[in-house]
Amino acid sequence: MVDSPSLPPSGFPHTFYLSAQRPADLATFLTTVGQLAPGERVLAVERAGDGNMNCTVRVLTDRGSFIVKQSRPWVEKYPQFAAPWDRTLREAEFYRLVSLRPEVAKFLPQIRAVDPDARVLILEDLGAASDYTGVYRGDVFTRDEVQHLGRFLSALHHPGAEEEPRDLTNREMRQLNHAHIFEIPLQPANGLDLDALTPGLAQVAHSLKKDPRYCRETARLGREAYLSDGPSLLHGDFFPGSLLRTPAGPRVIDPEFGFFGRPEFDAAVFLAHLTLSGQSTDLAPAWRSAYAAPSSFDDALMRQLTGVEIMRRLIGYAQLPVGYGLARKQELLELSRDLVLEPRVHPLLPV
Repeated sequence: MVDSPSLPPSGFPHTFYLSAQRPADLATFLTTVGQLAPGERVLAVERAGDGNMNCTVRVLTDRGSFIVKQSRPWVEKYPQFAAPWDRTLREAEFYRLVSLRPEVAKFLPQIRAVDPDARVLILEDLGAASDYTGVYRGDVFTRDEVQHLGRFLSALHHPGAEEEPRDLTNREMRQLNHAHIFEIPLQPANGLDLDALTPGLAQVAHSLKKDPRYCRETARLGREAYLSDGPSLLHGDFFPGSLLRTPAGPRVIDPEFGFFGRPEFDAAVFLAHLTLSGQSTDLAPAWRSAYAAPSSFDDALMRQLTGVEIMRRLIGYAQLPVGYGLARKQELLELSRDLVLEPRVHPLLPV
């Protein structure tokens, strides 16, 4: 996430603008929305995590700490890309839904407050924690951690109470994510200089971009398995950057892409990142043994979507801090082709 400028850009709607560089303004805002008690002082404001989408800060006061997140009408890391301004409000809807499911809610921070006008979400601070993006640089998931995460997805994907609202469609965020997963990476001229990332990667990517079967099947998966509604509540971005390692075990954050869809998508994203981060091959079976899939779950579809996620993380804008070079990326892109076009059982992806 880029540092927020101290002043909002021209054209930003006339509302509170979150910036770690303006702690006095933030203190005033927090007092207005009832998040600072009388006499409570803001001691420090610091960035919280390296997320792509939003401006997120940790506020430390003389009585504790909490997280403040604001969505803007653009992607925080890539301001050239417009993004749905209401995405923090959709995230708040997700938190309210899972608050009805204790077995899910225990993995997530609790909401303290929402300011709809400013698109600000104020959340519990989960304390001493780091996300799991270190797995791309040699850290490892433990077997216990992946099993905990499998149980979380089980609880999330199975239907809640009959009276639970099921109107979280999150159409605008899905359209944005759909473009960056299923379309932009395979466009011949998408503005991303792959050779600047890894010399020779553009030519390797070209072999996928010119493969009509692969492109057609990827497009179909985007339409039928992602944009179509489904039976399960999804996190929508279940990868190591949305997971926190805490003393109490793994915790889950940033469900701003959440919606009711096909559970295979969340499962595929997580399995793709076990592969992308070079985790031990025994972790995927351990995760799958803990994940009790809904009865309609399609393992072949999961494998296809795993292949798509591998592809978009290597040749799309949502790059990962991986340390390997062209040979490994080419190997993974060939795996992506195999999974999308021939979703048979694969040793890295358990049935």
